Amino acid sequence: MKRCMHWSGAVLVVLAAMGLVAGPAGAAETIKIGFFAPITGPAAADGASAKHAVELAAKEINDAGGIKGRKIELVTYDDRLNPQEAVAVANKLIEKDQVVGVVSGSYSGPTRVTAPIFAKAGIPMVAGYAVHPDVTKAGESNFRNGLLGVVEGAAAAELAVRTLKAKRIAILSMDNDYGRELGSGFKQRAEKLGASIVSYQSYKFPGEREFRPFLTRIKQDNPDVLFACGYYNEGALITRQARELGLNVQIVGTEGMDSPKFLELAGPAVEGVIIVTTLNRDDPRPHVQAFLKNYRQAYGIDADMVGASSYDAFKLLVGAIQKAGTDPKAIIKALAEGQNYDTLTGPIRRFVKGEPVKPVQVQVAREGKFRQHSVIENPEVITPPQ
Repeated sequence: MKRCMHWSGAVLVVLAAMGLVAGPAGAAETIKIGFFAPITGPAAADGASAKHAVELAAKEINDAGGIKGRKIELVTYDDRLNPQEAVAVANKLIEKDQVVGVVSGSYSGPTRVTAPIFAKAGIPMVAGYAVHPDVTKAGESNFRNGLLGVVEGAAAAELAVRTLKAKRIAILSMDNDYGRELGSGFKQRAEKLGASIVSYQSYKFPGEREFRPFLTRIKQDNPDVLFACGYYNEGALITRQARELGLNVQIVGTEGMDSPKFLELAGPAVEGVIIVTTLNRDDPRPHVQAFLKNYRQAYGIDADMVGASSYDAFKLLVGAIQKAGTDPKAIIKALAEGQNYDTLTGPIRRFVKGEPVKPVQVQVAREGKFRQHSVIENPEVITPPQ
């Protein structure tokens, strides 16, 4: 009899460890999902946007009963936009917190250094909007919801040359992972389409605030379009200083400028600036409009690409868990084999080695808001290069 009782207890311990039986007081164990973002530091506005959106998504799922009766426990860390800090965060999520999956609400720097760590551990990670190719090249467990940098850059060139009919283009980009990837993608596509790059300049990040010397040279080169690659602070400074110098060329920006802070900081100079991004505020799909409404009600500010992309990354991971359970290998398989994900920043038609195939949204600043300009769906542009 004692032997039977001992065996039953051991079985219960094993089942509890697998999350198949209820914990104390009959409560089902939570499902731990990790999340990291630059909640403090130079990208704190983006970090807050990502964090708020993921918290909103987790609340929606938990309020609806969780995943098969189990609530999601969101384990959040601040990477401070620091790759070294991100490495420490990744190890904590794997070893201390023992999460079943991770969402990155951070930039390329922190995301790309954590990607090999999650891949080695076999933990699925979905990046919200980081653009560097190393994020998915690190292993089959890593996925991207946002645009690969060269794809976003190529889409901006498609817009500039084919839609805006530009023949002479100036590029002003950041000297970091983000800027180099987008600048390269833009230049290659623009030149393939027959445009001339009359100027290609890079600026230091973080820290650059004086863009007039760059813009003065651009004015002398007399381009049809200025492709300005930057985050919301840099984008706003470039836009304002360009107008102050009388450089009235059409500015084409990037998803890094897709933020209420960009609109606020650029002020009246923002009127007419066009950006390539993943969020269409005028998307008629009900769940997109519900997200935009719920986000504003919850946080008192309009949602941006960063928030919507992080929300999507979280929902992609949760959807795979709902389908496959909490075994990491099964989650990875479910993500890789899925098709036609109806995401806010999509839809995603399929994943190709962790990279999404999705249309690129084009937004234009009108009266202090981003509005729909057009959509880029050319398969040659939106299909990630292998």
